[in-house]
Amino acid sequence: MSDVNTETQASKTFNAEAFAMNIARAMETSGQALAAYLKPRETGEVMDKPPSEIGEMVKTFTKVAEYWLTDRERAEQLQTKMAMAYLDLWGCAMRRMAGEQAKPAIEPSPRDKRFKDPEWKSNQFFDFVLQLYLLTAQWAQELVKNAEGVDPHTRKKAEFYVQQITNAISPSNFVLTNPEVLRETLASNGDNLVRGMKMLAEDIEAGRGTLRIRQSDPSNLVVGVNMATTPGKVIFQNELMQLIQYTPTTETVLRTPLLIVPPWINKFYILDLKPEKSYIKWCVDQGITVFVISWVNPDKELGKKTFDDYMKEGPLTAMDVIEKVSGEMKVHTAGYCVGGTLLASTLAWLAEKRRQRVTSATFFAAQVDFTHAGDLLVFVDEDQISTLEREMEERGVLEGSKMAMAFNMLRSNDLIWSYVVSNYLKGQQPSSFDLLHWNSDATRMPAANHSYYLRNCYLENRLSSGSMVLDNTLLDLSKVKVPVYNLATREDHIAPADSVLYGSQFFGGPVRYVLSGSGHIAGVVNPPAAGKYQYWTNDNVKDVTLADWMKNATEHKGSWWPDWLQWLEGIDPERVPARAVGSEEMPPIEDAPGSYVKVRA
Repeated sequence: MSDVNTETQASKTFNAEAFAMNIARAMETSGQALAAYLKPRETGEVMDKPPSEIGEMVKTFTKVAEYWLTDRERAEQLQTKMAMAYLDLWGCAMRRMAGEQAKPAIEPSPRDKRFKDPEWKSNQFFDFVLQLYLLTAQWAQELVKNAEGVDPHTRKKAEFYVQQITNAISPSNFVLTNPEVLRETLASNGDNLVRGMKMLAEDIEAGRGTLRIRQSDPSNLVVGVNMATTPGKVIFQNELMQLIQYTPTTETVLRTPLLIVPPWINKFYILDLKPEKSYIKWCVDQGITVFVISWVNPDKELGKKTFDDYMKEGPLTAMDVIEKVSGEMKVHTAGYCVGGTLLASTLAWLAEKRRQRVTSATFFAAQVDFTHAGDLLVFVDEDQISTLEREMEERGVLEGSKMAMAFNMLRSNDLIWSYVVSNYLKGQQPSSFDLLHWNSDATRMPAANHSYYLRNCYLENRLSSGSMVLDNTLLDLSKVKVPVYNLATREDHIAPADSVLYGSQFFGGPVRYVLSGSGHIAGVVNPPAAGKYQYWTNDNVKDVTLADWMKNATEHKGSWWPDWLQWLEGIDPERVPARAVGSEEMPPIEDAPGSYVKVRA
C-alpha cells in the first residue's frame, strides 16, 4: 500500500564486527520496546485481560473441529491428504536438488505482493518454505470450507480467523525466511533491524503500551496545514458536532445548498485531503454552497449519546442552521458510509413527520439494508455484541483503535503485515501519504450510539424492514420520495456493491445507482483531474442482482463526480449570487477545519 523509499545506506561488503554490534543494539532497543509495553501496565494505566476475540476464535474453531474429530475415518482422511501434499512437495524439492526441472506443488497468486521477490522461486530454500506455507494455508482453508453442518455465520467467522492466522505466520513476516529482508540485513550489517526496533519502541510508546503501527510519516501531514485546507468557517457547534460553511469561489452558486453528513467512525476530512483530492473544494469550485458536519471525537462524558441524539444534534440541527444562514428551507444532502445510514434514517424520520427539508439525497458507499453487509458481519452476532457492550459500558466509548484494527484486519496483508515488514524488519520510514494518515486518525464512538447501530442495522436489519424506531418514530424508507444518487464501489469490503444495490429498492422515489471502480475510499475520492478508474450506470435497480445489472450497464471512463453534478443540477439548476459565510445571527466561530477534527484518540 505505502510508497516506501527502498534505498538503503547499506554497506557493500559484510562487516562481521558491525553486524554483531548492530544486533546487540537491536536487542537493546527491543528491550526499550518491551519497557514501553510494560510501563503502562505497571502503573495501572492499562489492565491486561485476554482479548474477547481469542475466546470467540476458540469457540468457532471448536465447532469446525467437532466435524472432523467426531468421525475417525474423516480425521484419517484429513491427515492423509495433508501428508500426501507434503510428500509431493518433498519430492519436488528433491528433484530440484538433483538438477531436474520440477513443477511446483503450489504457486502463490500472481496478485500476492508478499512473494514478488525473484528469490522466492530461484532459491531452493525459500521456494520450499513458500510452498510449505501455501500448502498449509490451503489445507487450513479447506478444513473450514469442507466442514459440513456448520452454520453459514460460523463458517464465515472461521474463514476469517484462518485467514488472519495464515497471514500472520507467512514466511514473509520473518527475517530468516524473507529473502528480501535477509539480503537487506546482511547488506546493511543489521542496521535495518536497529532502525526497525527503534520504530517499534516508538510505536508502542505512542500507543501507550499497545502497538500503533505507523502507516504514514506524519511530519508533513497536519490537519489544517497540509490537509483539510479548503477555506471556510465553523458557524455553529454543539456537543456532538461543528458545522462548517465553506467560502465560495464562484460569483454565483446553486440556490439549494449541500449538507454533507460524514461518518462519525472516521473524520470528515477524507473528503478534504490535499486540495487536488478534495471533493469539498471541487464542489465549492462548481458553485455549490457546501456545509459539512465535523463530528466530535467523544469522551466518556458523551458515552450515553444515542442514535437519536446524533440525528437531532447532527443533520436536523444543521438543516435549521443552514436555513438561518442561507434562507433556504431545503437542502441537498450527502452521506458517507455510516453517515449515509444516519442520513437515510433521518430522511425516513422527516417523511414520517411530513417535514419537507430535503431536495435530494446522495449516498457514498452507504448501506440501508445489511443482508449482504460483507466482511464486517464476521464481528456481528449476539455473543460478540454483548461482549462489546460490556467493554464499552466500562469506558463509556469504543476506542477508535479497536475499530481501526477491525477495518485493517479486513485487508491485513496490505494494512498490517506489509508495514510490519517494511517498518520493523526493513527499518524503512513510511512515506507521507494523506489517505493512510487519515486512516490512522481514529475516532471513539459513544457506547449507546454504537450499540444501537450494531443491533438495529447489522444484527437485526431493522431499517430496511420498516421496524426501526428512532425518536419514538417507526421508520419507513418507502416514504422517502426525494431523488437519490446511490454510489457504490466495486471492490468495497465495508459496503459491498451488491448490498448497496439491494438497498436501492427500499426508497420510495427515483434512485440512480452508480457503481464506481476501486474500493470504499479510492472509489469515492476520485477527482476528475486524476483520470483514474471508471464508473458504470444502469437505470434498472429493481429486483436485479449485481451480476445482471453489470451485463446491461454502460461503462464511463474517469470520475463519477461530473455525472453526479449533472444529476444534481438537473434537479434544481437555479443559481443565486454567492453567499457570505455565516450571518449576523450565526457569526463564524473559528476557521475551518475547526477544533473538533483535531482531537486525536
